[in-house]
Amino acid sequence: MRIYSYLFLMMGCLGGANASPAINPGPMFGFLDDGKSAVLKRIYNSGTSTAFVKVVVQEITYDANGQPVEQPPKALSAAPLAQQNTLLASPARMIIPANGMQSTRLLFMGSRAQERYYRVRFIPVLPSSADTFDQSADDQQAYKNTLAAQVTLLTGFGTLLFVRPDKVVFDTRLKDEKTTYSVHNAGNSVIALDFVKTCHVEITTQCSAIAQHYVLPGRTYTFTKEPDKVHSFVLQEGRAERTISFSTT
Repeated sequence: MRIYSYLFLMMGCLGGANASPAINPGPMFGFLDDGKSAVLKRIYNSGTSTAFVKVVVQEITYDANGQPVEQPPKALSAAPLAQQNTLLASPARMIIPANGMQSTRLLFMGSRAQERYYRVRFIPVLPSSADTFDQSADDQQAYKNTLAAQVTLLTGFGTLLFVRPDKVVFDTRLKDEKTTYSVHNAGNSVIALDFVKTCHVEITTQCSAIAQHYVLPGRTYTFTKEPDKVHSFVLQEGRAERTISFSTT
């Protein structure tokens, strides 16, 4: 079982489900690489009922103390799409049948002078006239009545999309000291430390759970060395990978 940790606010869950829509947005993390303006996201419904899904996009920025701040969903202005300066989901409303799948395209229009971060929530909702699902009032009521006959909590999931800058520069600084090992991201785009684990020097099968960490530009992730243990991880800089290992000297 993999343990995920990250340096910023990530995702939200809205509850559990039983005999109802059960959506799955796939990987929790996604990347919009430089040179690309859109990424396709597939949403699966493994539940027993049709899912009416609303997509909510919020940008994550950082305050003066380096703490993440979720911005309110941005309403589109009357300006052309190329001037919206945000991430758009098209479509932002989906009807996914039981055991079915639908796709939405996440399209970024705006400045990429620096890396940007977006939380994208996929939220099952009860259809209403306020939402643009093109359902008649009778169809909406029939759906609500069906779910009302069950003990139902609709569950939503969030994913995080990294929008890389126009010109990506990876510059990772590794520092091996007596009691610590630090990874500093001096580049301008997020890096990943994947398959992070700690194993006993002599009993190589005695290892910790595998973890994954993301390090934002300007941030440092520091490992604390442990006696008789070997630490290792795979450093991912975009598509480039290299394995790093270290131990107490």
